[in-house]
Amino acid sequence: MKIFTEQEKFWANEFGNEYLNRNQIKDLLPKKINMFSEILKNTLSIKSFLEFGPNSGVNLLAIRNLIPNSILSGVEVNENALDELKGLNICENLWHDSMLNFNKKNIAEMSFTSGVLIHLNPDYLNKAYEALYLSSKRYILICEYYNPTPTSVIYRGHENKLFKRDFAGEILSKYSDLELVNYSFVYKRDNNF
Repeated sequence: MKIFTEQEKFWANEFGNEYLNRNQIKDLLPKKINMFSEILKNTLSIKSFLEFGPNSGVNLLAIRNLIPNSILSGVEVNENALDELKGLNICENLWHDSMLNFNKKNIAEMSFTSGVLIHLNPDYLNKAYEALYLSSKRYILICEYYNPTPTSVIYRGHENKLFKRDFAGEILSKYSDLELVNYSFVYKRDNNF
């Protein structure tokens, strides 16, 4: 596994392990099931999902609860998180890798991130967008902090570890065949408001 950025190294090591310990599946699963039930209402019969940065797998487990026969895959940079995810025994495919290395095409009907793009070095976002775009057959889901202009935020006392911006807008601009299906906040690209 090749790690590209200081941010990935940060998450692949002790800080990522601490995050894993702080965020227990039992505490997060009910709200994640609720979140994905709302998200999936806007899609048409998806059966396969690829998450970049699944950590312990709570998002994938929520999807499995909602769509029991779904085919789940994940790409995770932190080895301890990957081991925990393997222990759930819900994924057909798991890669211990960076999404910046990932080049497999049409892996799933939906590729997604949830709290991952915000932690990537902004210089590498185009590689991340490409991984999301190429790996998806139909849908791309971006669950990230939004800000209309790029900004860096101190994260748990660390600089250059959390970035907010219009991730969805950037990927929509990069790939002209993508269209916005839905979002859950007041968004500047809304055609109606």
